[in-house]
Amino acid sequence: MTTKFEVNELQLHYGEFHALKQISLSIPERSVNALIGPSGCGKSTFLRTLNRMNDMISSVRVDGEIKLSGTNIYDTGMDVEELRKRVGMVFQQPNPFPKSIYENVAFGPRLHRKPGRKELDEIVEKSLRGASLWDEVKDDLHKSALGLSGGQQQRLCIARALAVNPEVLLMDESTSALDPISTLKIEELIQELKKDYTIVMVTHNMHQAARVSDYTTFFLNGEVIESSPTEKLFSTPVDHRTEQYITGRFG
Repeated sequence: MTTKFEVNELQLHYGEFHALKQISLSIPERSVNALIGPSGCGKSTFLRTLNRMNDMISSVRVDGEIKLSGTNIYDTGMDVEELRKRVGMVFQQPNPFPKSIYENVAFGPRLHRKPGRKELDEIVEKSLRGASLWDEVKDDLHKSALGLSGGQQQRLCIARALAVNPEVLLMDESTSALDPISTLKIEELIQELKKDYTIVMVTHNMHQAARVSDYTTFFLNGEVIESSPTEKLFSTPVDHRTEQYITGRFG
């Protein structure tokens, strides 16, 4: 299987605080990778290293390397804007722009490429179909995105990420604010999306990790304790701390 991300000896400091410690990890292409662990263990911090969102924090220092398809994204010559186009992100809370459904999806392509109207219409439809939202909104494209339900808004945010044709989708607890039915729709969508994209997701929900991911990594105190195919990690964890966490006996 082809490797999408290769992480080697990654360390991250927020000022004096050592948030990530010697992380080495491979993330296969076109797979779903779940990051689990207690709050504050470094999962979301690690996720944000994959598209350099931590760069926005002035006190951050990153050492080591993260290779995306063989290229170190922390090389000085890396175009960070292009990186974030290749590595899209969906956040915990749906965050549609206060614009129409159409304009939300069209925003990225307009920013990066300025396509003509016909091409833009095609991109919007393809992206909404890719996010399993087209049939629900095709007659309301010019209505405000803020009128959608929470689950629809989150799928719109996924469509917005897909519109710039990324290689990777990062999902930071992207179903934790949703009801069970909306969560199920997102999980079904993830299974479809992995045919074309590499997905890395932070989740506190052990059942969700077991249901949708191909690989799971357990973080604790800024370190990777264990990383393996999900079925193996949940059935025969190597480290006793992993077993305690996934069985709810941690702490």
